[in-house]
Amino acid sequence: MAHVPAAQRRPQLIDAAIDLMRREGAAAGSTRAVAAELGVAQMTVHYVFGSKAEFTRAVFEELGRRIVDQVRPFAEHAAGGGFAGSLAHTVRVLWRVSTEDRGVAILWDELSVQALRDPVLREAYGEHAMDMLRVTTELLTTLAERNGTALAAPAPVVARFFLAAFEGLLSQHLAAPDEAAEQRCLEQVIAATVALATGDLPS
Repeated sequence: MAHVPAAQRRPQLIDAAIDLMRREGAAAGSTRAVAAELGVAQMTVHYVFGSKAEFTRAVFEELGRRIVDQVRPFAEHAAGGGFAGSLAHTVRVLWRVSTEDRGVAILWDELSVQALRDPVLREAYGEHAMDMLRVTTELLTTLAERNGTALAAPAPVVARFFLAAFEGLLSQHLAAPDEAAEQRCLEQVIAATVALATGDLPS
């Protein structure tokens, strides 16, 4: 392929890596295989990213960005129903986006386990997890401020609670899908998150 600046090659390599691993699994995403997927020399991958950890971090960031870019407009423009209604609408969109591509959802889990088992990659995964927590905290804060709702618990605590419940439900969806049960559970996750955020907890 013709010479392409590193800044332009970077997103091409990330997209190629995600496409490859989505089809064949995270284990298939070696720098050699990703280079072959795009039709460039393996050295190109090392030149653009510098290390396997940086390459993995870039893939995590792109996967997260794709979801956030689809969900953020709904959070920023959700109207009606106050804080609870806006949050519910946003979470339902997030669920749809997270489950519509099974290959990507599985890739999330595979990369997470792979990174946690590798001391070099663990830091990249930790940074990704903190970034998702930050973005969720920002969205919760935005919804609360727009609807004039004072949060009864710190936004990062509410965000951590929500992510734990949502990601657990997503893992169950991948292992043993049951649409009716998942919808009931999702509504309970929404209700519990609203209760924690507003302080309207059962006595």
